[in-house]
Amino acid sequence: MLTRSRRRGDIDRRPTSPAMARLVSNLHYEIVPMASVEQAIAQLPPRSHVSVTCSPAKGIDATLELTERLIDAGHMPIPHLSARLVEDHDHVEKLAAWLREHDLREVFVIAGDAPEPVGPYEGALPFIRDLLATDPGLDRVGVTGYPDGHAFIDQAAITEQLRAKQAALAAAGVGGWISTQMCFDVGRIRSWLEVERRAGITLPVRLGVPGVVDRARLMKMGTRLGIGASMRYLSKNRSTVMKLVAPGGYDPTELVEEFADDAEALGIEALHSFTFNAVADTRRWREAIAGGCDAGHGNA
Repeated sequence: MLTRSRRRGDIDRRPTSPAMARLVSNLHYEIVPMASVEQAIAQLPPRSHVSVTCSPAKGIDATLELTERLIDAGHMPIPHLSARLVEDHDHVEKLAAWLREHDLREVFVIAGDAPEPVGPYEGALPFIRDLLATDPGLDRVGVTGYPDGHAFIDQAAITEQLRAKQAALAAAGVGGWISTQMCFDVGRIRSWLEVERRAGITLPVRLGVPGVVDRARLMKMGTRLGIGASMRYLSKNRSTVMKLVAPGGYDPTELVEEFADDAEALGIEALHSFTFNAVADTRRWREAIAGGCDAGHGNA
């Protein structure tokens, strides 16, 4: 098993399991269009999968501009498209044309956090249908999974929406995946995966986990990004809180280890790392664990 010191990013390179190495080698870095993004870009390893968030404050254009920069830098970006920020059908057509122009094969579609939609799309599903109808040249579309639940939608409705999104992608002949919200509760994540599989959800999962993040940044950004349920979990679980109190902040190793051995059986194809733009420490963590599997980076 990998051992960790109390200093952030100082990870002892001892042998880890092949299953853990394989899972960690397929890691996607999420970055946020904000002031610290310049440093985050500089810290990315070559040819990284990079998930680019879409903020209601910055808008879709900021996501597209950052995506273009990442393409030019040789990375493989996956832009987030927020349905609630799409203005009308002409805007859908322009987004599809932009995707074709930049030969992007994957996007991640969310409803988004805007309090009110600027156009006709309350949620992700109708936008997904309209986007796919414009022939955007996509191979895969990512959608959100909620192991921790949703503040305003009950779980039955979430599952029904997930089924409908899966069906819409299948009808369009497009693949997909589910990227899960950040959650610290291993039991809740596993239960959610098992329940959704029994409900007929077959899309592969990119497991959303925090990166190696300073505790102050994690708590500040976690609250800002609306992961209140996970923050409440931290307040009730002493062992996890102690990791945050440690000088090194949060280390995702133990959380990921819980899923490494049966990742394939659970349909987990990759990790989605919420770096909060603290890329360097998460990169060191990944490289220490991935070891000889590092050549597999970028295959998910």
